[in-house]
Amino acid sequence: MVSGASYGLRFDAGRLCLDLVATAAGRPGEEPAERLDSPERLRAWLLGSGAVPHGTPLAAVDAAWLGRFRAVRDLLHRVVHAEVDGRAADPDLERVNALAVTAPPALRAGRGADGLLLRSLVGDPDCGALLGQIARDAVDLLTDPAARGQLRRCEGEACSLVYLDTSRGRRRRWCSSEVCGNRERVARHRRRAVNAR
Repeated sequence: MVSGASYGLRFDAGRLCLDLVATAAGRPGEEPAERLDSPERLRAWLLGSGAVPHGTPLAAVDAAWLGRFRAVRDLLHRVVHAEVDGRAADPDLERVNALAVTAPPALRAGRGADGLLLRSLVGDPDCGALLGQIARDAVDLLTDPAARGQLRRCEGEACSLVYLDTSRGRRRRWCSSEVCGNRERVARHRRRAVNAR
């Protein structure tokens, strides 16, 4: 995989499991960009995606966690893309099911300094529990007919990201209007400029 150092983490796919899949995305048929290229990037993803509450200590996140998250990401990539393409991914689906039975991280509510309720994990984060939470999200997504009907693959020329289209009229074409949509508008403008010469 291409290093993800120049690629930002994405949180616009609409579901936790799809945001994990988006950590390795790129042009269809090409080597994807690796956005989870270090334990530090995994920590940033865990916090940014909302998989763990902000302020959760993530000192335990190491190369072993990174390897497990990448393996589950690749598994979910195969399953989600197979479903979007109308293909069955049954052996991989059974692996997702096996992950989904793991108990989720336990949450608790507590008051912050400002008096508002904040959520936090009970105890230290557990890699297996977090992966189970993501696998359960995938099971929920793929078994909900309404949500499955909202799955779309980005139409951006340089993108293969799958996202949940919750737009009015279900006409969203890109994973992000600011990223792929903007690239497409710039490319269209350049083509018109070249053709006008």
